[in-house]
Amino acid sequence: MNRGRRGETVFSDQADYETFLAVVREAAELFGARVAAYCLMSNHYHLLLQTPRGNIARVMRQINGLYTQHYNRRHGADGQLFRGRYKGILVEEDSYLLELLRYIHRNPVRAGMVKDIADYPWSSHHGYVSRAKKWEWLTKRNLLGMFSSAPARAKKAYLNFVYLSDSPELTEFFGKKKLASVLGSEGFIEWIKAKYYLEKRDEEVPESKTLAPSIVAIKQAVCNAYGVEEEVLSLTRRGQLNTPRNVGIYLCRKVAGLRLAEIGVVFGICKSSSVSSVIQRTERLLAEDKKLGRKVSKLAGMLTKS
Repeated sequence: MNRGRRGETVFSDQADYETFLAVVREAAELFGARVAAYCLMSNHYHLLLQTPRGNIARVMRQINGLYTQHYNRRHGADGQLFRGRYKGILVEEDSYLLELLRYIHRNPVRAGMVKDIADYPWSSHHGYVSRAKKWEWLTKRNLLGMFSSAPARAKKAYLNFVYLSDSPELTEFFGKKKLASVLGSEGFIEWIKAKYYLEKRDEEVPESKTLAPSIVAIKQAVCNAYGVEEEVLSLTRRGQLNTPRNVGIYLCRKVAGLRLAEIGVVFGICKSSSVSSVIQRTERLLAEDKKLGRKVSKLAGMLTKS
């Protein structure tokens, strides 16, 4: 999803809406994406996409960039049209996917623009109730198949479903100022953390940090593993090795991706260079002491799955 910069209009007339949909279709064809649903409002849009090639960033860059060029050229404008990159939410299949489909199609009703979903022309709802060839580009078969394998029954069930009120869970989810990056069950979210967090963690992608274990969780895990109280993690004596403390610092950096200054504040270390030295010494120790290495590796695995 994306919004106009400062809430400004991004679709001024019918030609804009049609151009945007043409850009979406071209991008989907070019990069192998599947468009399952959409809703275009005057100052924002929602897209439900599946990207088998794992190239969502490329798809969205093409859509936002190309449409901005069209819009600026047509309206004599210049510069940024949307307020940022885009907001992406990873969605669990099954019930969450259908709930999201309904939420997207009911956008105009919630906004008070129409009383009936069918009266709004710029959503994919019409594609779900029509068998016309012009809707063949829309990837709707899988979602309709969740209702029934028989097309007629699936259409009827879809209509019954979409005219119901929005799920309270989704209303609460999208009502927050800062949206989460994953929508699904607790089990699904834990699976995503365990499988992808370490691989996808990136300093340039702030949202990736939302999957990171908290400092509190790291401290608790270290204390449990070494059988010590939390106060021990703050102790430092010249010439004495405090392994639990050093392991905690190491995990805060390597697993949670915290900045050196942030770690220093938590463990009472004034200089970032000192934090860096602790991490480097711990890395060397882990490489030399295989037993300790296995222990810390197990701790890291537990934290990324918690």
